[in-house]
Amino acid sequence: MSQDRGPRRPRRLEKFALISASATALSLAASGCVVVHGEREVLPSATRAEAAKALEEFTTAYNEADKAYDAGLDAEHTTGALAAIDSARLEAGAANHPDGNPSHTPLELTDARFTIPKKAGWPRWFLADTKANKGGNTRWLLVFTRSGLEETWEAAYLTLVAPGKMPEFKTDADGWAEAVPANAADVSVPPAGLSKGYATYLRDGGTAFADGTHTSAWRAQREKRSSRPGLATQYIDEPLTNGDYAPLALRTKDGGALVFFTTRHFEKQTAARGASVPTPNKDVLALTDGEIKQSLTMEFVSNEVALDPADGPVSVLGRVQGLTSAKGE
Repeated sequence: MSQDRGPRRPRRLEKFALISASATALSLAASGCVVVHGEREVLPSATRAEAAKALEEFTTAYNEADKAYDAGLDAEHTTGALAAIDSARLEAGAANHPDGNPSHTPLELTDARFTIPKKAGWPRWFLADTKANKGGNTRWLLVFTRSGLEETWEAAYLTLVAPGKMPEFKTDADGWAEAVPANAADVSVPPAGLSKGYATYLRDGGTAFADGTHTSAWRAQREKRSSRPGLATQYIDEPLTNGDYAPLALRTKDGGALVFFTTRHFEKQTAARGASVPTPNKDVLALTDGEIKQSLTMEFVSNEVALDPADGPVSVLGRVQGLTSAKGE
């Protein structure tokens, strides 16, 4: 459970650090060809047409991968937390259904609302807020990132939020949003510190996060599970903040921020002498190394979306978590 170990099959974790500073955007002006340096100029991350195309291409690739249980089919359209969760899900599916997904239902994303920030430097990114034919009446929030002009837009975050919970964003006269720096000091917790803060809260509690399903209720659920007779359950929570797991934040109209961030969680179940660990389902077994004798350690990646106000506790609005690996001992 080392602090330095990444999730199973990390993808392009150092990609952002390797993008050449020479990346430029070319635009034509009446006086001739003007070079606009993408790493210095404050520009919209994408046009609305580009955002719509990125969402369409992601949906197509996601459906192809889900139908075939083949992680390679959407690998170029996912990254970060979503890639870690999605690739493990597809690997487990392929192990149990080598001929493809017998329960495949195409994902349909509609009523897309795009929030596109103006910013300097890479990565560029934007938020797609959509309805879906899965997940009930929740809104699906997908954050797309791109590290250069020739790169494909990739979905890094996927979270679900209940209707009416989305904040209003601060926008300029042209409708472009404002990205909040990772080290911003004008919110309760700088976006760069939310992952670590959330991991600490899950372990120790405190007042930094408001009560809710993904905070106080989750801690209570864990406490109840850890005290079951004959089975000890331990939890370790770690921040994930580097590369494609970096937090991304949008300025809200009230001066706060809507922040997307990632965490990693370990759950270890150890049976008492003479007892056994409950048999996990076949998807867990497909991702498990070793033989489950006395204990099972499961590793999860979780991506969260939170309202980080100018003052007061942070509210976690949504969380999508997926098993990425397991080990039996």
